Order: sequence, then structure tokens, then C-alpha cells
Amino acid sequence: MGKRRRGNQEIANLTKKQKKHLKEFGEEHPFHDNVADRPEKTQILRLPDSPQRPEPESEEDSDEEQKSAYQKLLSTMIQGADDNSEDEESNDEDDGEEIEDLEKEEGETPDDSQNKEHPEKTNGDTEENEEGEFTDKKNEAAFCLETNMPADGEENTGEQEEEDMFVKHQEIELSEEEVGRILKGSKIKTQVKWPKLGILQCTTPLERFPAMGQPSSAPLPPIHKNLEANWRLLNRSFAPEGGAVTDVTDLQKELLGLMGSYRDVHFANSSPLKEAKEVRSAYCLHVLNHVLKANTRVLRNNAKLKETKDVHQEFRDQGITRPKVLILLPFRDGALRVVQTFITLLEPKNKKMDVSSKKRFKEQFGEEPGMSVMKRSMRLYSPFYSSDIIIASPLGLRTVLGVEGDKNRDFDFLSSIELLIVDQADVLLMQNWEHLLHVLKHLNLQPLDSHGVDFSRVRMWNLNNWAANYRQTLVFSSIQEPQITNILTKHCHNYRGQVCCKTIPKVGSICQVLVQLPHVFQMFHSDSFMDHDARFQYFVDKILPQYRDSVMSHTFIYVPSYFDFVRLRNYLKKEDISFAGVSEYSQKSEVSRARHYFQKGEKQFMLFSERFHFYKRYTIKGIQNLIFYGLPTYPHFYSEVCNMLQAGVREGGGSVSFTCTALYSRYDMHRLAAITGADRAAQMLQSKKTVHLFITGEEKNT
Repeated sequence: MGKRRRGNQEIANLTKKQKKHLKEFGEEHPFHDNVADRPEKTQILRLPDSPQRPEPESEEDSDEEQKSAYQKLLSTMIQGADDNSEDEESNDEDDGEEIEDLEKEEGETPDDSQNKEHPEKTNGDTEENEEGEFTDKKNEAAFCLETNMPADGEENTGEQEEEDMFVKHQEIELSEEEVGRILKGSKIKTQVKWPKLGILQCTTPLERFPAMGQPSSAPLPPIHKNLEANWRLLNRSFAPEGGAVTDVTDLQKELLGLMGSYRDVHFANSSPLKEAKEVRSAYCLHVLNHVLKANTRVLRNNAKLKETKDVHQEFRDQGITRPKVLILLPFRDGALRVVQTFITLLEPKNKKMDVSSKKRFKEQFGEEPGMSVMKRSMRLYSPFYSSDIIIASPLGLRTVLGVEGDKNRDFDFLSSIELLIVDQADVLLMQNWEHLLHVLKHLNLQPLDSHGVDFSRVRMWNLNNWAANYRQTLVFSSIQEPQITNILTKHCHNYRGQVCCKTIPKVGSICQVLVQLPHVFQMFHSDSFMDHDARFQYFVDKILPQYRDSVMSHTFIYVPSYFDFVRLRNYLKKEDISFAGVSEYSQKSEVSRARHYFQKGEKQFMLFSERFHFYKRYTIKGIQNLIFYGLPTYPHFYSEVCNMLQAGVREGGGSVSFTCTALYSRYDMHRLAAITGADRAAQMLQSKKTVHLFITGEEKNT
């Protein structure tokens, strides 16, 4: 009998790794099954049209090939699969691949050798090599810095850059003594107040770089000519109703002034519903401004080297590896918005911008892209070592970095990062903070391989392993939190210093509590912010005994840290105390049972983690006694949890006496101020009393 042939289009489209998976397991995923009652539907995410130049729908988008859920899952895990540009159609055809070929070694069948060598070439401009590394041969030459020349009009712009802070920052030469002083951590601290950013705490490690003064001392940086036209367009949405469109908002003007000074910046009032969009537009402009200036400088020096006859002339204009910018975000939709902003800023007037791999980016919601920028073109999913900008989540990047002992780990591409942006840092706190710290530890390390770099073009401070002292770090969050501030104090060593926003709200979230409730704040002694033992011991010795009596049933314990949650859960089990636990790792059935038992009084305590509230926002009924083991990370969580007590009142109908106890230490200053207000928090921390009482729900609060 002849060989069995399988003309299934899905098999023909599988990559080499997918075929290997089919070989190992002998069958496809159940998602491939045809179920008549439930036909599979493919969801396609489309990038919104440009606000200035609407993008017509192409036939390629409307006739996009339907993929199984299994293929879509694999495509997000394997780089280089199905990587098509927006204006290209997939030309995949059924090549009648034989299923027996999966059992043969590569190169065994001469007729199939060409197809096996380049399994993804039929998809256009991307392919995956033997080691699984993503390559992009079609677009590599167009985005190569080493071989390209400057665009028209960019050859003679050197005189305009002499006063640019970008050039000054790159060309400053530090001494070994100054680098040693920076690493020792000795800093000069000053404080200044700006109209929009509020109180700024400025630190400078070196005397020759003065501290930040008023806004006039940080003017707007020069903007690359490719970005000037679209910046006003991008800001159109920030104009007040009926008001004129301005080139830059007041908040952006101050932020861009700080960014343009190349100091580290921590802005802690970036509300996701208010300031976040303005902040994102500002740092995206700063990123592209930095990358375009750096690349233009390299291309211009390429032209000079080509024309010069002086063999001794050197241009130190590059790092050891190409990636210059790293943007860390918690979710894929954040990467989507950043790339959309980049496209809006770069797209030429009355022209469609060439964005390579845009179609793949749409399908995958911007899954961990690397990005190259050249002239007026952008390439998404470029290889790490050919990228200018890397956009990733800490978790996604950690899978590449690996840990010591891993065979295929790689972190050399982070060796020359000049600009680090951590956006939505508070949301990263609700994930695994260790992933972010792991990434920070692998920034600006000396690479293990040269990666084909021309060392005659590498800056001396890169060769001296001083890149960390020249890296600018921008951190944006919606809250003041010591763990976020710790990023700048422990992992950032910028020779130009740091600027941190220290504005504290005057009115606390306790004013939003609608329930008539006495709030008892109890202060315990702690030696550090991370002193979990002191908090635990105070709770076990002073707080828990008051609620062990059966009269104090329906007690709800709010725990911000998951590690504290596990510690309390183990203690309650050991003491054989009746409780139900709900955390972000609880199954839906476990949550339902815990809520039912707690509401009916069958469980005396409910242990409740903050991350569960962050992701789920359930209303827990039946609460009569409330204990905050620690103050919530987000101030509005305090009022949300307190207002849950109303749910039990509405259902029961009877009068219930509620209690609320909150634990805090002197290291909880920011959280306490956000809940009680800055003035009250200051009094509570300075007072000799350790217990303070507030009552809400009355005409007058005490």
C-alpha cells in the first residue's frame, strides 16, 4: 500500500515544533475536533484606526484564515510562527505532507529537504532556525544600523544637537572615583514643589550635577522632526470640551521636562482613569525621541566613516548590544496601547506607515514584542539583538532570562539598556513582585558574548561596565508604596540623580465609608517595613484573643500579603479555629462554600487575601467584625471592604453592632495617610498613644 497522505490544511500549517508535538503525542488537541453543536469561532482583535488617517479595511483582514484555539495557543508560545505583515496574504497551500514524514529525521527524504529547512518561509518574512531562535531575514537589511545611511535631510544636523541633553548625557565621562561614590549611595537631598506634580524629592549623588529646581530649570527637550507633526494630533483627546488643542498639557510639560533631563523619575499619582493616558503619551514620545536620535546619530556616523580618509577617526555611538529601551507592563493590553501610540507618533502625514508583522500583532494582542524603528518604518517581533525597544511583562521576560543552571538562558540583550520604563508598577505588586526584581538584577550586566559588535563604535562607559550609571529609569504607579520606591533606591544608580513625587492626599478614603462604624487603629512596634514577625506576634497575642469567644462570630480578616495569609492560615489550622479561607488561588467552588459557611455562621472567621479582592471584587455578606491585618495597598480598598457590612444589614433587617480594627506601624506612613488623611496620620504617628478611634456614619466624625 502507498503511504497515507493527510491533506488537512492545519497539518500543512504546523511549524516544525508543532509537528514534533504531533509526533510525540500521536494525536492533535481536542480543539481540532469538529463539534456540530458548538462550531468554533475565531475572535480577531483589530487595532483602532489612526485618529488622523483612518485605515481602510483590507480584504486580507476580512478573509483571514480561521485557526483552531490550539494553534492560536501554540502561536503565542513559539516565536516566528504565522508572522505576516498587514498587506500580505498567506500563501500557504496544501503540500500533501505525509504523516509518516513526522517519524523521519530531518534531511532523510530528498524531496522534502527544502521544505524542512525553511518550514515557515511560506508565511512571508519570518522563520525559526534549528535552535528555535526567531529570525527575520526579509526585513533585517532594511533595519540594520551597521549598513544603513541617513535619510535625506538628516546628514548635517550635528550642530543642532550640541545643546541637546541627549548628547550631553551620552558624552559625559565619569571617573572611577565618581562611580564609586554613586555605588556607595551617598546623596544630596532637596525638596521642591511644582504646580502639577506637587512635592518632588530630588536626590543627586554628584555635586557637579545640580539638583532639580523649578519647572523653568527643566524645559521641554528638542523633539525629533519625525515626531513633531503627530504630537499635537496625539494630544487632541486631552483638550477640554470647547477648548483649544495644545501641543502639550501642563502635566506632560512637567513630566517631559524631567524625562528630558535624564534623571530617574518616580511619578506616583498616575491614576488609570485620569492621568494614565497622558503619562503613556509622554513617555512614548520620550522613548521614540531617544531611539530616533540615537539611530540617526549612528547612521550619520556611518556616512562619515564611508567618506573619511582618516583611518584613526572613531565614533563611539553604540552600546555592546542594540536594545536601548525596555518597557515593562503587567498586561498585554498595555503593550497594545503603547504600540498604538508609537504608530500614531511615527505615521507620516497623508501616508500609511509601514508596520511589519502588524497583522500578527493584532491576532496576539501584542504578545511580548521586540521592536525596531528605522526612518519612518516599524518592525514588530524583531529578534532581541536587532531590536531598539523591548516591550514585555516581567513574567514573560523572566522565562527568557532563566535562572542560574538553565541551559538556554539569555540576558545579554539587556546589557546596554539606556532607558527603563516600569508602567503600572502598583499592578505588578498584585502579581509576582519577584519577577520584576529578577529582571532588574539582570540589567546592564557585562554580556557573555560579543554578538558581532564593532568594538570601535562602542562607548567607553559601556566597555567599562558603567552602563547602569547612565541608565534612566521611569517608574509610574497610582499609589505611594515602599516596595515601588525601593526600585529606585536599590536598583538605580543614575549619575544624574532621581526625582520622586511625594504628594500625599489631604482627605483619606475613610471619608467614603457609609456604615456607622467605630474604627480602632492600633499601632505596634516594628524594626523595618519587612518585619512580618512583629505584626504576626502582635496579632496573635493582642488581637486574636479578643475574637476567640463565640459571641464575636462573623469576623472577617483582611490580609494584604499572601505570605502573611499562608502564615495565618497555618496558625488557625494548628489551633483548630473555625475559619474559611479565600485567596487568589482558591477555586470557584471553594469560594462559594467559604462565603456560604461564613454568612450562615458555620465558620467563625474568614481569612481574605487582598489579591482576591483586586481580581474578583466579590461582596462578602455576613460581616459583623472586621480586622485589617495590614492596611490595604490601595486606599479605596479600605472603604470598599468597610461598606461590605451594609450587605448583611439589608438582608437581616435587624440592628447589628459592628467593629473594625486596623493594625499599622510607623513604616505604614503612606498607606495610613491615604486612609485617614495626611494631617491625622501625622498626629497618629507622633502621638504617644498606640490606639486611635474614628467613627464614621454620623453627622460628625471624631
